[in-house]
Amino acid sequence: MTYENILIFISNHIMKSTRRDFIKIAAVGAGGLATSGGLFSWARANFFEEVPNAPGMTRTPTYCEICFWKCAGWVYKNEKGEIQKIIGNDEDPHCNGRLCPRGTGGVGMYYDEDRLKTPLVRRTVNGKQVFEPASWDEALDVVAQNLKKVAKEHGPECVALFTHGSGGKFFGDLLKAFGSENITAPSFAQCRGPREVAFLSTFGEIIASPERTDIRDTRCLVLIGSHIGENMHNGQVQEMSDAIDNGATIITVDPRYSTAASKSKYWLPIKPSTDIALLLAWINVIINEEWYDKKYVEKYCYGLEELKNHVKTFTPEWAYGITTIRPDVIYETAREMANASPAVIIHPGRHVTWYGDDTQRLRAVAILNALLGSWGRRGGFYSPEKKDLPSYPHPEFPKPKRTWRDAHPGKYNLALEVVSNDICDSTIPSPDRACNFKAWIVNGTNLIFTLPDQKKTLEAIQSLEFMVVIDTMPMEITGYADVVLPECTYLERYDYCRTDQHREPNIALRMPAAEPKYDSKPAWWIAKKLASKLDLDEYFKWNDIEELLDWQLKKVGTSLEEMKKVGVKKFPREYDDLYFYDDQEIQFNTNTGKIELYSTDLAAEGFVPMPVYTPHEEPQTGFYRLNYGRSPVHTFSRTANNPNLTDLMDENVLWVNPKVAKEWSLKAGQKIWLENQDGVLSTFPIKVRITERIRFDSVYMVHGFGHAEKRLTRSYGKGVSDTELITNVKTDPIMGGTGMRSNFVTFHVEDPHRKEVES
Repeated sequence: MTYENILIFISNHIMKSTRRDFIKIAAVGAGGLATSGGLFSWARANFFEEVPNAPGMTRTPTYCEICFWKCAGWVYKNEKGEIQKIIGNDEDPHCNGRLCPRGTGGVGMYYDEDRLKTPLVRRTVNGKQVFEPASWDEALDVVAQNLKKVAKEHGPECVALFTHGSGGKFFGDLLKAFGSENITAPSFAQCRGPREVAFLSTFGEIIASPERTDIRDTRCLVLIGSHIGENMHNGQVQEMSDAIDNGATIITVDPRYSTAASKSKYWLPIKPSTDIALLLAWINVIINEEWYDKKYVEKYCYGLEELKNHVKTFTPEWAYGITTIRPDVIYETAREMANASPAVIIHPGRHVTWYGDDTQRLRAVAILNALLGSWGRRGGFYSPEKKDLPSYPHPEFPKPKRTWRDAHPGKYNLALEVVSNDICDSTIPSPDRACNFKAWIVNGTNLIFTLPDQKKTLEAIQSLEFMVVIDTMPMEITGYADVVLPECTYLERYDYCRTDQHREPNIALRMPAAEPKYDSKPAWWIAKKLASKLDLDEYFKWNDIEELLDWQLKKVGTSLEEMKKVGVKKFPREYDDLYFYDDQEIQFNTNTGKIELYSTDLAAEGFVPMPVYTPHEEPQTGFYRLNYGRSPVHTFSRTANNPNLTDLMDENVLWVNPKVAKEWSLKAGQKIWLENQDGVLSTFPIKVRITERIRFDSVYMVHGFGHAEKRLTRSYGKGVSDTELITNVKTDPIMGGTGMRSNFVTFHVEDPHRKEVES
């Protein structure tokens, strides 16, 4: 095996001598959970049941941290103070009192005995790098000393924060006080970024989270690679169910017969990578047949004539030869959309970083919605509101001398957030780059699984002078840290209140249902203590989190005491503008003040102002496009070790078409290894699922499995990591997102690693 492959396949943790060895987290600190056997069994067996009305049961409010939807709920404890289960809060518009399996399974995160238990510091003992347990004071001293060293030698701007989750706001404030604004969430460049840039350049507003889709009132819902029902975005799943009951037409475009496809009137098993061609053909039909909302488009849109000329050759017949979708089906589905207009949604999706031209694909989605008049209309896209809480008084943050953009001047000018993979690239020294990042703070995101091209991620990590990882679990990224800080789970801590957008402004409280287990701490405590060691106390003047939250809540007419009782508080909308009213005069936040079918933003940056179809790579003989997606019971790699959720699904499988299985003589349940187009082998095998529900030119697996960290005792070696096979990354030139679906795999029926060892 080559050194490059060894960097990627970290499963055995056998690496040549590097500055930063991978260290397996040992079972240090507090011992395992003494009562885990009985209590685990109870939690696993009962977490779907109704809440018992037993004497002594108490409840505390929370909002879920398993996914970004952050549903509000109640945590129930017995008379011994043991967490028993979590249910939804009836007043919460995100969940309407109902949690998904992941939300109810959150109790498993609390009781997981594999959790990080104590701070760890990397040291060299007898020539070998090891982690040693440390006190919090000692560990934070090491962090502070190294951050100060980087700031003194290179400037504070050379420190970057990767974060995902509610606690990241505290570390973001800390980094801004330190003098850096290089704060990134992989959810932008690896997930939703193209849609936000596309919709902003079209409507002057982003989609944001939760999505502003009015699914409950729609008459036609079009899903293009959006797996509602498997991604389990709670509110959308409930609203889609209501829409189906009300007779809405569902159109699903997907090379896989997904759960959503099974509920659809139309399933279009499109050839992968050809979605823009289908979208352009739909636009062609709707314009040529004059099925668009003429009054809406005339009043609100800019660039109709340019769009007409642009799409005149993109006929259904043209698209048929590209997409394999018959022209009559393209016409018929376009008619369904038009008949439902304006109560129609061409869904923008969530994970939309596919082929590198993703902003342009989402531009086509936005244009189609504009032509059908769905933006700002009932059954289309509503105007959300949120209740902002004021920031606790503090001095102005210092203005950084440099930002992440200085590493690549002129690139990604339309990116709305810091591009995570660009931070990674800019950490690797280069003679062409004036700015390199020297230290990372990583909170709640397993970058080994989150960022594509693991070789580059590991090269960046080896280039760092210092890295601190703050997490609840010993994920792969922790093995490369200089300091590991154990964060307590969301059930054991306060965080900032949830203030996300919805039809009604609302806030939700998270408070600790129990004391932190082991020697773990909440993010607010870690950030405040670290701020003190960095001489930044003035930015964290509140004494504790309760003082901070109570001050904020009283500024908007409530209090911490009230929120502890209700969990969720709704507020009246400031404006009666959930939808546009007839003939309303609207100034859109675009250069023209209108919905831009022709994007002046893109034109000004030198990009084509209207989307075009560009052919993408095809698999060579014997290879199949690697598609990946979500499970309704797991959130990426974060929950693969959760004892409650692992009981429901403990590994992924590979969907293979029967035609392909016959060619390879594959059997259902057979274990095989995968090899991608660049010769990268899967570390572990994966079981075959033979099904007609996947096209013959593709295979499919659920993302988040194949963990190579042995301390994750339930998920180690279970299934295959799609991330390690994603080495061909297509960067979106508009906003920097990473297109990850141009990777192809072939099969090995015998362990190829054994052959490598023998050779």
